This record gives sequence, C-alpha cells and structure tokens, in this order.
Amino acid sequence: MAAAIGVIDYGMGNLHSLGKALERVSSSTRVVISYDPEELLACDRIVLPGVGGVRECMNELRRLELNEMVVEAARTKPMLGICLGMQVMLEWSDENEGVPALGLFPGKVQRFPEPPADAPERLKVPHMGWNQVKQSRPHPIWAGVPDESWFYFVHSYYAKPVNPDHVLGTSEYTHEFAAAIARDNIVAFQFHPEKSQNLGMMLLANFSHWAP
Repeated sequence: MAAAIGVIDYGMGNLHSLGKALERVSSSTRVVISYDPEELLACDRIVLPGVGGVRECMNELRRLELNEMVVEAARTKPMLGICLGMQVMLEWSDENEGVPALGLFPGKVQRFPEPPADAPERLKVPHMGWNQVKQSRPHPIWAGVPDESWFYFVHSYYAKPVNPDHVLGTSEYTHEFAAAIARDNIVAFQFHPEKSQNLGMMLLANFSHWAP
C-alpha cells in the first residue's frame, strides 16, 4: 500500500487546497483527510493545519479525541504544523485570558502588539500577506529553498519557543518572531506553504519524503 499523509480535520479551515497541494507534490502518496484518530494514526506522517483561535482549536481536538492522537503521533511520526497548527504545538496561548495547548514545544503564543494609530498599513494586526523568512539553521525541510524567501502569512498571534535551538526560521513584523520551528521529527510553519506558490510546494514536497 502507498505511504499515506494524514491531514487532521477538526473543522477549522478549508483543507481542500492543502490536500490538493500535498497530492500534487507527492503523487505516490495517499492524502487522508480525516477526524478519525485511528485512521490518522495508521498514516505514515501527519499534518496539523488550521486557522482561527487556539481555544476553539483545542476544544475541537479534545471533542474529537484528537489531542491525544497528536501527542502520540508526535513521538514517532514525521509531523507538520501549519499556522494555527504550529501555535497549538506550544504549551500555552495568551489569547482569551490564557489557553493550555498541546505542549509539544516549550513556550507560549502571544499577540502582536497593537501598532500606533499612525503606523503604516503594512504594520496593522493581523499580519497578512507576503513576508521573508530567514533560515536560522540548516534542516532537510529547507532543501532547495533559498534563504530569505517569501511566504504567505495570516495571523495575529505568534509563537515564542523557550529553546532558541527550536527556531528554524524567523520573520520580521513589528519585531522578529519565529516563523518556523522544529525538533526531532516535528516541523511547523507560521505561514501557509500551500498558499506560497512554488517555494511553498517545495517545502511540502520536502516534508513528504523527510525521514527524521
């Protein structure tokens, strides 16, 4: 049977474009979009996507009994977090007076500071649009991707990992923040590779055959 990438569907975000992108970059791999923990655990690698808030995300993951599946899969399977999926991998989010998250990375998520009233439009919150990512260290996920390439972001909160060695790439928006993080068999992006044209497709292709 062909290798399978499991995309976690917990009802937050349109997964159609992500699923199509994964199919396009790895034609020999099945893409399984599911909310069934057992079906997802049977896959060879896992993608945790999402848009929205950490509280709603964690509520849905718990309701569908997916939170424990993510933690279990993260012990052994290559795993990719995208946007909100990256944020919930940390321990805590400051939104809504504080929300515990999955705790796969030590650290927390906090909101960008509100810019002054006279700040240029490009510095408004949320951070939305194209921005450059500076690679902090080598990693197989960056194979073929030039340093300081442009990727597409949409977010009001950003991750602050405790361990600087977990930061894989940074971007600038009011200040420097972690745009990509990684440890062991887990990698995560704050930006959307599926919306980032050819270089985003390259990242997804790299993930599809990454063997940590």
